[in-house]
Amino acid sequence: MPEIPASNLPADETARTPAQKPALKSVRIGNIDLGEFPLILAPMEDVSDPPFRAACKELGADLLFSEFISSEGLIRDAAKSLKKLDIFEYERPIGIQIFGDKIESMREATAVVERVEPDILDINFGCPVHKVVCKGAGAGILRDIDKMESLTRETVKSTHLPVTVKTRLGWDEDTIRIVEVALRLQDAGIKALSIHGRTRKQMYKGEADWSWIQRVREHPDIEIPIFGNGDIDSPEKALEYRHRYGVDGIMIGRATIGNPWFFNQVKHFFATGEHLPEVDLTERVRVCRQHLLRSVEWKGMFTGIVEMRRHYTNYFKGIPHFKPIRTTLVTSLDLPELLDTLDLVANFQFEEAAAVLA
Repeated sequence: MPEIPASNLPADETARTPAQKPALKSVRIGNIDLGEFPLILAPMEDVSDPPFRAACKELGADLLFSEFISSEGLIRDAAKSLKKLDIFEYERPIGIQIFGDKIESMREATAVVERVEPDILDINFGCPVHKVVCKGAGAGILRDIDKMESLTRETVKSTHLPVTVKTRLGWDEDTIRIVEVALRLQDAGIKALSIHGRTRKQMYKGEADWSWIQRVREHPDIEIPIFGNGDIDSPEKALEYRHRYGVDGIMIGRATIGNPWFFNQVKHFFATGEHLPEVDLTERVRVCRQHLLRSVEWKGMFTGIVEMRRHYTNYFKGIPHFKPIRTTLVTSLDLPELLDTLDLVANFQFEEAAAVLA
């Protein structure tokens, strides 16, 4: 795989409400130092693979997570599940996320994960999709907090890796028990908790409610880092939520798709209160091109090309005259043609590239 190079509140605003805890000088998960306020790439199915993670790491992500992996798939040696275990030294620190509903399967899957030596093992208690939830895994376990605690405790006992959890506020608005969940999972031994500010019933609709995340963070018995997740789509919002809700870091998902620069954009805004210049076309093509090459190297020619197609529209969102270019990018199976097309985009005005490909 190609090597990669190493609100409106003012940036220096540090005021907090009296109830808020002061930010940790350095956020740690076990022995892993993540700096004073880490920006974390969320685990996203069909997105957070090694080619995409490489771009995010280069462009400012402090901690990466794999796509979520089925515990049953790992213990049955399913090729797709085992492939998702691939990690690379330049990605560190990196966590591998697994999901499941059976304690023994989670123990066995944890042993499989340990072989590839990630820095963190993360348990997914937040995926809202039906095929996961109907089996009692992901967000499905939010209907059985006792089982959630016991599964976590047994997973922690079975590994030397620091264990973290990603979850949601609750099953629905009538069963939000996230403060209790956080305390029980902390007691079970987890080293950090990421909370998506929606219930399972909401899926990804409506607005994420970070006030519940704040309640967890401010609870006097909470000692582990609490990371907020949901609706962070601008540097202004990242800064506003950092100060308003007092979290120890932010996990970012959808805002990074087609925009892995988002991590550095947020960091720059934190430091200066100003926006970085808009990402120009040459830089978009550079990162997209690397993403394509890594995808082909990791997945093979056919799969690498086909699975890259979902990313082009996001990389070039808002660019005029893109339709004929996109048509080539999402239909061609010829790598040299795809690279030539991207080079046309980078080296000429978009109108000229579109005219050549029309």
